[in-house]
Amino acid sequence: MTDAAPATVTDDSPADRLDRLPLNRKHLRVLTGSGLGWALDAMDVGLISFIIAALAVQWQLAPGQTAWIASVGFLGMAIGATLGGLLADRFGRRQVFALTLIVYGVATGASALVGGLALLLVFRFFVGLGLGAELPVASTYVSEFAPARIRGRLIVILEAFWAIGWTAAALIGYLVIPGSADGWRWAFALGAIPAVYALVVRWGLPESARWLAGRGRTDEADAVVRSFEAAAPVGGRPAGAAVEPVPERTPRAAASVAPVVAPTTRERLAALWSAEFRARTGSLWLVWFCVNFSYYGAFIWIPTILVSQGYDLVRSFGFTLIITLAQLPGYAVAAWLIEVWGRRLTLSVFLAGSAVAAVLFGTAGSEAMIIGTGMALSFFNLGAWGALYAVTPEMYPTSLRATGSGWAAGVGRLASIAAPLTVPPLLAFGGAPVLFVVFAAFFAVAALAAWGLADRRGAALDDR
Repeated sequence: MTDAAPATVTDDSPADRLDRLPLNRKHLRVLTGSGLGWALDAMDVGLISFIIAALAVQWQLAPGQTAWIASVGFLGMAIGATLGGLLADRFGRRQVFALTLIVYGVATGASALVGGLALLLVFRFFVGLGLGAELPVASTYVSEFAPARIRGRLIVILEAFWAIGWTAAALIGYLVIPGSADGWRWAFALGAIPAVYALVVRWGLPESARWLAGRGRTDEADAVVRSFEAAAPVGGRPAGAAVEPVPERTPRAAASVAPVVAPTTRERLAALWSAEFRARTGSLWLVWFCVNFSYYGAFIWIPTILVSQGYDLVRSFGFTLIITLAQLPGYAVAAWLIEVWGRRLTLSVFLAGSAVAAVLFGTAGSEAMIIGTGMALSFFNLGAWGALYAVTPEMYPTSLRATGSGWAAGVGRLASIAAPLTVPPLLAFGGAPVLFVVFAAFFAVAALAAWGLADRRGAALDDR
């Protein structure tokens, strides 16, 4: 199958028709359908932080061994993110989304049956492979349906499903894992739910109309858009009614400018570093790397760090559950600010807040300070994640969007591989204060790099 030339942007293109629509029930279906998959992903990533703490005691694992349980999953995520984006630009968003859910759901369920570290590491790699591919594909998918005026807000809301999944993981960690010697096995078994949910995704959600139009499949794209135009709106407006004019397209996205044509993998990757995109690609990769290093270095290890400070499993898991609850207001504030302040300012402010909170958490000496500063870290860090996932798909045209998002996420996963392995020596060197100062430094670098990104608040997506 050969790639068709990208569709020309006209006044009546699928992209313009989607941007004219009010928020309707089809939008909410795409958002919740993708968001539930996102929440299940978060549940899996969150569960491993609690399982590591339990297995370290039950299997008498050394810190280096427990670090590899986390890092091998992130190795899979790095590979999955880069491959998932390339495949989604080639074969479509929906197909790859469903496949990734099956891969990591089955591998998570199989992890419940392992009897030793070696086989667990193998399955954790495949879990990461599926998970890493799913996240950038899902954000690309939702962004391509969202009307321009609320696109950033909807992506932050999509990212907020991560907090729901992580809270579910914290509840399982608190209620299930300490209950018996096999509690961690039951936790893995619950993580297999995405394999079933993948069937719902595959048959219940439409393919991206922008992707279909870009592949020359105009009849299919038109049918998808018409289904959105006929959907009942949220807020009582007539179906298909416009709420404001279509956002003005930049000259680069106009039909008079030569479109981005990148039919092969090599050409797509080269296009990310072309004169037009190299500055935003470099900035994006740096932000993703720094945020991944600090986030996964901190949150994967928080339960284990608390145990090492003398708290038992139940108490440390309880603290982590409370800290996790602060994620939801962080997302809510970011979702509001991202359409008020714009992408860059919102992202930079939340990253700066994460840096300050990290320093305070690392020096917290009382239970109240641990919980309070941990909640602040959770609030700012997850708000930053929401803004980052909102801005990432907007950096590239439709023909490169999933590839660009996937490779940014893949570079970030390199940091998430290194972070868990870095934590034990840093803890041995200077304890939690030194460790969290390092995390704060990475957050600060990311806050500065965010200003190298393009801010496309309210602008139409580039549909080349």
